[in-house]
Amino acid sequence: MNRRAFVKSAAAGAGLAWLGPRAGLAETYPSRVIRIVASNSAGTPPDILARIAASALSEGEGWKVIVENRPGGVGTIAASEVLRQEADGYTIFSIGAPTTAAPALLPNASINLETDFAPVIHFATGYNVLVVNPKLPVRSVSELIGFLKANPDKHSFSSGGFGTPAHLLGELFKLETGVQATHVPYAQFSQAIADLLSGVNSYQFITALPVVQYINNGALRALAVMSDRRNPALKDVPTIVEAGFAKLAAEDWGGFLVKAGTPAAAIARLNAAVNKALGTEKVREALAKMGVEVGGGTPEAFGLRARAEAARWSRVIKDAGIKINS
Repeated sequence: MNRRAFVKSAAAGAGLAWLGPRAGLAETYPSRVIRIVASNSAGTPPDILARIAASALSEGEGWKVIVENRPGGVGTIAASEVLRQEADGYTIFSIGAPTTAAPALLPNASINLETDFAPVIHFATGYNVLVVNPKLPVRSVSELIGFLKANPDKHSFSSGGFGTPAHLLGELFKLETGVQATHVPYAQFSQAIADLLSGVNSYQFITALPVVQYINNGALRALAVMSDRRNPALKDVPTIVEAGFAKLAAEDWGGFLVKAGTPAAAIARLNAAVNKALGTEKVREALAKMGVEVGGGTPEAFGLRARAEAARWSRVIKDAGIKINS
């Protein structure tokens, strides 16, 4: 597959699909199976979010909704699958913040997130936590920065792959603080955690859920939550803002898109159903257990959020000189 840039810079203009659903012929929707195409592997946090949504829509609306995983290509593999289908609302693209970074990572692609897709809804927002192997003689973000500056290029940070939040936050961290460290991407999320625990890598920006147990038992040391609000599951861990590095605060969100040209009635129906699901106690509890916040809102608001994220991470990737061969 030709892996290419997914979206153009938010400043590139136009993108009417992002600003609202395109009109189309109304129909009875849905009348058959809805497929959510996830751009992450099964068992990863973004995949779990998609399955929470699918289950909620099945139970709450009586719809049949399935999740299909198409990982790889910074989301472009999943996107291409969605674009091969009809623009009828029966194939949904489950997107996360990393996919908006694809334009700078894959600058030669023909897929354009901004014009090829229409936003449906923001589903949830989470924040990574900066963790270090406890063998490092640091107990704060400032101490980590000082330690890395005293030992340039002798330490590494891990991630679940190029363009993931862990990778992008690691590059932002380097740009904002001036530290020098090597990025080590992993195809398997579990192996990234294992090598962090063993000390192969020194630190990582990672979603809280998989590492809370390791933080609590001392196998990892948490230095900061990458937010302006503390994580209820890590009440004693300061935020990155409290640590004095507000420019490093960053969201890790998930939401849903459909192919551009999907009837406005179908998009409105999907948006209403997901908003309804997000208001249920079951979904709120499921998201809380993952340490993420409930999303919701209009398609237009979600489109604006994604455009802003695309602009931010495109700047980081350009400034850091990150490229993936397409």
